Amino acid sequence: MDAEVALTFRSQYALIFWQEGKYKHTEELLEEVLQKQKQVLGEDHPETLQTLGNLATSYSDLGEHQRAQELKSVVLEKQTQLLGDNHPHTLLTMGNLANSYWALGEHQKAKELKSVVLEKQKQFLGEDHPDTLLTMGNLANTYWALGEHQRAQELMSVVLEKRIQVLGENHPHTLYAMENLANSYSDPAEHQRAQQLWSVVPEKRKQFLGEDHPDTLLTMGNVANSYSNLGEHQWAQELMSVVLQKQKQFLSEDHPDTLLTMGNLANSYSNLGEHQRAQQLRSVVLEKRKQILGENHPHTLHAMGNLAISYLALGEHEEAKDLMGVVLEKRKQLLGEDHPDTLETMGNLASAYSNLGEHQRAQELKSVVVEKQKQFLGEDHPHTRLTIGNLANSYSALGEHQRAQELRSVVLEKRKQLLGEDHPDTLLTMGNLASSYSNLGEHQRAEEPRASVELNFPKKAV
Repeated sequence: MDAEVALTFRSQYALIFWQEGKYKHTEELLEEVLQKQKQVLGEDHPETLQTLGNLATSYSDLGEHQRAQELKSVVLEKQTQLLGDNHPHTLLTMGNLANSYWALGEHQKAKELKSVVLEKQKQFLGEDHPDTLLTMGNLANTYWALGEHQRAQELMSVVLEKRIQVLGENHPHTLYAMENLANSYSDPAEHQRAQQLWSVVPEKRKQFLGEDHPDTLLTMGNVANSYSNLGEHQWAQELMSVVLQKQKQFLSEDHPDTLLTMGNLANSYSNLGEHQRAQQLRSVVLEKRKQILGENHPHTLHAMGNLAISYLALGEHEEAKDLMGVVLEKRKQLLGEDHPDTLETMGNLASAYSNLGEHQRAQELKSVVVEKQKQFLGEDHPHTRLTIGNLANSYSALGEHQRAQELRSVVLEKRKQLLGEDHPDTLLTMGNLASSYSNLGEHQRAEEPRASVELNFPKKAV
């Protein structure tokens, strides 16, 4: 058989492995093909470069993002030299390189590169071309990572609509766009919209990819997160446990998808009050993140922040404060002072100060966070409402009951409006407001919110 034809067949076998989610087999076969193509075709032949790009993708799928980035940079340089800046293959590689930057936590570099690619693809391929839509979706994810959530969600909606029109509802790229949009519905008021999308995607994944395919497992993990968002933490924990075992079996314990699920399972344990189990799992995730991604990667910092929250829940407030202090400084440095993740860490550090009795420091930090969240997220965002409520708690601890009462009244009205009168968060705020009225000596006014709380959570008979 002709050597070139034989290499083409082996490349096709590698593609079959990739489609089945067998990324290690894909990597091994592509490395073999690449060496032979270099000998038979030469290093700059289009098919050699295509294999080089595919091998980089397999590295990404295995979580080896640094190796992927280095290989994609080589491919991009050669394609730019041989094909030009505006060739579709060059633009595709440029987009793939941007994805590697994103995976390595270099979100600003990813955004800049994806923006260039998108404009060129619109110009040379058209707005509805699959490659253009792929870049548009990736740029939306980058906006989200940079805290530009409104821009991200708007772009995700455009991508989904166009993919349904161009590719149909069952195409893998359409399903991927559905998942991204569903994940962007983080506000409790949007959880129902997220559930509608999650009711469609998993069955289609199972149907077209199989139950154990990595994309199917990732989708099932996202479904479990949606259960958590709806307060169904037991269901979420059970589903995540199943997904985690399958990912360990089919992907490995150190794969990014496996570590993501492990962290989410820890969150479910935390939501169920099993803080010791959550802390143990989060410790494992953090160590693996440090080993694989380094101490300054956003995913590592996220894992570090979650472990600090476990320490907080377990009453280890000094450890929580120290760890959150480290996370805050790194996030300020890497993301900026106004990024949502930085503000969330600042709020968590303030909680640690409160638990240590350092109420003045807690109040000062919470005041900063509230003002920034109002500016960048809006007054009605769940994170803003949560921080305002926490700030009220600090005022109460400092004996400033009038200011606490005023803030709690604002939070209560917004929660009634956005969540409803019977939502647990609304009832919690009612109870806190009743305490404020009592602290101010307004016992009659305290009775109304207290009665509402007791009506929804009646005391057990003794």
